[in-house]
Amino acid sequence: MGIFLRQLNESTIKYLRRCKLLVIGAGTGGCSTVSRFARKLKDNEIIILEPSPVHYYQPMFSLIAAGLKKQSDSCRPLENILPANVDWIKDYADDFDPCNKIVYTKCGHKILYDFMVIAVGLKNDYDKILGLFEALENKTRNVSTIYASKYCTKTWDNIVNFRGGHAIFTYPSNGGKCGGAAQKIMYLADDYWKKHKIRDNINITYNTGGDVLFGVSKYATALQKIVADRNISVNYCSELVEINEREAVFKDSDGGKIILPYNFLHVTPPMSPPKCLTRCKELVTESGYLDVNKYTLQHRSFPDIYGIGDCISTPNSKSAAAVAAQSSIVERNLTNTMTDKPPVAKYNGYGACSILTSYKTGILAEFLYDKRVWETFPFDQSKERRLFFSLQKEYFPYLYWNKVITGKWDGPSRLRNIINPLRRQY
Repeated sequence: MGIFLRQLNESTIKYLRRCKLLVIGAGTGGCSTVSRFARKLKDNEIIILEPSPVHYYQPMFSLIAAGLKKQSDSCRPLENILPANVDWIKDYADDFDPCNKIVYTKCGHKILYDFMVIAVGLKNDYDKILGLFEALENKTRNVSTIYASKYCTKTWDNIVNFRGGHAIFTYPSNGGKCGGAAQKIMYLADDYWKKHKIRDNINITYNTGGDVLFGVSKYATALQKIVADRNISVNYCSELVEINEREAVFKDSDGGKIILPYNFLHVTPPMSPPKCLTRCKELVTESGYLDVNKYTLQHRSFPDIYGIGDCISTPNSKSAAAVAAQSSIVERNLTNTMTDKPPVAKYNGYGACSILTSYKTGILAEFLYDKRVWETFPFDQSKERRLFFSLQKEYFPYLYWNKVITGKWDGPSRLRNIINPLRRQY
């Protein structure tokens, strides 16, 4: 497939470009990377390839869906974010040729690079759930998701207009972006319905394709208590495969079908890296993720290539907090690679997930590889606190727009060393 595409692309080339550093994707990872290297490299040495004119702060989608923020709060024009000395090609990556250090684009660019950072993220695979896309597009159906900007306001409308019945929230077995977000919107909906005195008319069910409520046992225990206290039913090993106007069809761990009627349905779609990456077998693992060393983030076969963000094969939480920590590692190691030095900085798998549990409280999960808890504050972060609600609603957006995507935030390690030097691991 790859060789055929490259031959086809060679016959349709319109533009030939060269650069020292090519960054694919302008999400959190791509923007933070070009911001860091724009301060190191000369003008016209960096190209970023990204078709979208808008950059989204995706963790805000759940706040929009809960009526806490406006949709306009979650996005900014990409041209206002990228450094002035970065060349932006508004196009899609179409094919990779890592052996010859070439990327072909959909509109006919052939880009030759010395070094490359791949930050293409994950796409929502709506087509893997029969009937999902049609239901999301239908404004009269109570089916929504917070995992796309265009459906966040629909989620809020569905929550506000719901008057009773069975509300189902789902999460797929293959995970995806921020596993806590699927529960976050459920807890916020529960609290909204409670405040408006209709919760007694609603049964809430959380169906997860996994066998635990959360991947780190300390936080799973805390969340199990929350769902029990709020009378939320949980079905494990239950994968959504089909929906119609009245019923959701799930597959259990034995391959059997479970059919549940619903009146409100919030879906976390399956996710995977985009096809431009997955069809380049030289670059990816069997599951389609960019094959990088989990510590250095350097590609295992091509030392001139690094990866960052949700599309890479590292076994960590897919979150903006993880990307912030990774961007520092990529900067240090790629700088060494550019000067023929070995990569020495090591990513420890840090990730964080802020899970709002009401319109006042939340918990803050922080952990490393092997699911080791690694908390910033000198108190138990698995307990519901007003502080964590305030952090997500007010401080984290400020941090993101002003520090994370500008490449000025390496994560909370320095703060942690000051306020929690005797941090405990669990």
